[in-house]
Amino acid sequence: MNIGQAAQKSGVPAKTIRYYESVGLIDAPQRTAASYRVYHDQEVQILRFIQRARSLGFSVHQVSELMALWKDRDRSSSQVKALARHHVEEIEMKIAELSDMRDTLMDLMDRCHGDSRPDCPILKELAREAGDSKS
Repeated sequence: MNIGQAAQKSGVPAKTIRYYESVGLIDAPQRTAASYRVYHDQEVQILRFIQRARSLGFSVHQVSELMALWKDRDRSSSQVKALARHHVEEIEMKIAELSDMRDTLMDLMDRCHGDSRPDCPILKELAREAGDSKS
């Protein structure tokens, strides 16, 4: 199948497939005499694996590690679990950061009158220099 068909079957856009090739996440496919890429069901399965891992927020590097573990029949499941655990810790840190951002914005919105006056605590906070504790 060509790249368009592989993209349709895997749910991965053709541009992304080319990117995964360029960064070495997937092997360069066979090519026809006219230099068109040729994909098989195995490559589509790999693309689906990558797409699912990316949808769970794994980085390209982490996906590469997961794929190596997936292909290694002698690996232990503890290796996979450790990688997933590390990723969950990263997600929890991002959630905490996002929660802090939301709380700050909610506080600023509560202090903003939202009327016709020009005074705005939100803009004052954004204009505040780092290290300045005044709002």
